[in-house]
Amino acid sequence: MRKLEGIQPERVFYYFEEICGIPHGSGNIWQISNYLKSFAYDHGLDCLQDEMGNILIRKAGSPGYETSAPVILQGHMDMVCEKRADVEHDFLKDGLCLSVQDGFVSANGTTLGGDDGIAVAYALAVLEDDTLRHPPLEILITVDEEIGLLGAAGFDCTALKGKRLINLDSEAEGSLWVSCAGGMTGVSRLQVRWLDGTGEALRIRIAGLTGGHSGAEIDKKRASAVSLMGRLLLRLGRDLDEDLQIAALSGGTKDNAIPREAEVLVLTTKPEAVKEICSGLEHEFLQEYAGSDEKIRIETEAEGEKTLPVLHQTSLSKVVFFLAELPFGIQKMSGSVEGLVETSLNPGIMTLTGKELCVQTSIRSSVDCAKDAVSDKVRLLTEFLGGEYETEGVYPAWEYRKDSPLRDQMTEIYREMFGKDMAVVAIHAGLECGLFYRRIDDLDCVSLGPDIHDIHTSEERLDIASVERMYRYLVRVLEAL
Repeated sequence: MRKLEGIQPERVFYYFEEICGIPHGSGNIWQISNYLKSFAYDHGLDCLQDEMGNILIRKAGSPGYETSAPVILQGHMDMVCEKRADVEHDFLKDGLCLSVQDGFVSANGTTLGGDDGIAVAYALAVLEDDTLRHPPLEILITVDEEIGLLGAAGFDCTALKGKRLINLDSEAEGSLWVSCAGGMTGVSRLQVRWLDGTGEALRIRIAGLTGGHSGAEIDKKRASAVSLMGRLLLRLGRDLDEDLQIAALSGGTKDNAIPREAEVLVLTTKPEAVKEICSGLEHEFLQEYAGSDEKIRIETEAEGEKTLPVLHQTSLSKVVFFLAELPFGIQKMSGSVEGLVETSLNPGIMTLTGKELCVQTSIRSSVDCAKDAVSDKVRLLTEFLGGEYETEGVYPAWEYRKDSPLRDQMTEIYREMFGKDMAVVAIHAGLECGLFYRRIDDLDCVSLGPDIHDIHTSEERLDIASVERMYRYLVRVLEAL
């Protein structure tokens, strides 16, 4: 039975549920890409699927609009795959388990992929509806946006004819996004050595954090489990008088999501002291994050006496130093745009293997030189400890365009429809608009979308009424263009 049947706008939610039934996490896009290709062919539409899986679908202008300038509608097909620890779900093969409650759609303990599945659903509903009035349309749905805007970076923009682009990857109704930060992923690798250790094994888990999008929600004063783990290990090493051995360490799952959990397996001769330190730190963290992250827990689980490979003391010191000194969060607010985060970083994934500690950090800034300066700081810290550092997935900022007929027309339409002004805003998150803006001459672009809450977390939920309003608005905009 379809969970979203009968919800208005019905065809938008029909296609959104179709998308949710297809696994489409970043790096696992071919099934959804082929679905979009089949949709185009089934509806007699011209379609280009490139070697990366990006999809471009073209539809001629409706009667009377055939010679109008084309409009590009753009979004991405991949989603961030996050879930609660107690939820069994295989994102590689399982569709999402949807739920409708109190006017919202959610996914029962996993991310919903409203970012950016709703863009795809909007686009398919528009393409399907031959009663709409619109100029020639170019629907571009890219792959792997969530892991570095890879699809947009690899797409051949010479295939596009339009000079007006509406990106459908925002999640704030009533806001028209017109500028965004650039970014990159910094990868730090510290080589480690091991030796055998013996002691009481304790598994320590930092959990209960809210998490969230490392760009859009970096200003919410939420905690990072990776950063808290650095502080925990520093405190344990200090208070246990070096009676600390680390056998395993991990945290976070996506560099663009604020880590909600981190875990360490330690060996010690003072298990009760470790538990006492963890209890005290939990109290400190709850005090520090009162009002912004109030469910932080530090759990300890005894696993008995064990002999295991543990980090050599030199490697241990380097790992603890690195995690304790690695920055997290806002580094600078904008001096020209009130309330805008200019520069930030988020250590999103921490893994410890037999060879190395690897930490992947999302670095963002609306000022390219500031982004590079933060990256240089992480590089210096990494190399100071004898490690190796590289960057990947670099994408540019989307600069504000002073003269934008598209922006002006769309804000006027919003005022006519809803009787209030549309907010025109710059954001700290990264959008594909920056890549297209740099590669398509004289491109006029904006970004819009319905209200989506807690994206990139298992609490993500999509506002049904907002989806309906923004779809009506999109249809009206296309008619006016």
